Amino acid sequence: MSVKRLAVLGHPVGHSRSPTMHTAALAELGLADEWSYSAIDVAPDEFEARVREMTEAGFVGANVTVPHKGAALALADSLSETSREIGAANTLSFDGVQIRADNTDAQGLLDALPAPATGKRTLVLGAGGAARAVVWALAREGAEVVVWNRTALRAQHLCEELGGAATEAPDQGDFELIVNTTAAGLRGEDPFAELPLDPTAFVSEQTVVDLVYGEQPSRLLAPAEAAGASVVDGIEILVRQGALSLQIWTGEEPPLETMRIAARRLMN
Repeated sequence: MSVKRLAVLGHPVGHSRSPTMHTAALAELGLADEWSYSAIDVAPDEFEARVREMTEAGFVGANVTVPHKGAALALADSLSETSREIGAANTLSFDGVQIRADNTDAQGLLDALPAPATGKRTLVLGAGGAARAVVWALAREGAEVVVWNRTALRAQHLCEELGGAATEAPDQGDFELIVNTTAAGLRGEDPFAELPLDPTAFVSEQTVVDLVYGEQPSRLLAPAEAAGASVVDGIEILVRQGALSLQIWTGEEPPLETMRIAARRLMN
């Protein structure tokens, strides 16, 4: 029996993810003997050639991390509507040498929220690749989206393309949902030194999301949680989008709690 091979394709300088989460899910589903999931580091200039090799080497799919999401979209033979509109892909499926691109980042965010975003006034911090999926998802969910970025013109261009309104001076208290898509705090630095947020100004009615994840708890979320706000960390987003990718490939309902435990254990 041939094994159906999956992988995550990441940058060799710190962006690739451990296969632990998906491996645990496959075992829980009873698929460990039929499927495998591994991590492959690949430089940007080698990405397309490596993906083409995978289509000929028995792989059936791959997750794609920063900085390869735009390249993944460009080389695909067919695109999901979501990946096409966002302009990035984080999930590739291989049918022979044919490549299909999907994006589970957007729905992964929505699935991780404690309540629907419909009608909520939302502040998105950042205007990079992660922000594209977030703004696209929230705008189509019916949220009122406002985008701040250190370079204001990037926020304006993002909103012109995907929806929302750019701002240079957001009032933190005006928003029911706040989503940080920047890398502020990723290396343990103070995120409040880089973002237009006051750690003392969170309120219990807010939901605060931080896409940053790592070995330490998010320094952005700690004061929000202390104020009684609902918080969602980057690991939960990782689990949700990873579960959607796994469902695309296997057709099975992923075991979310098993994936959470595996992902959080890896970070501790």
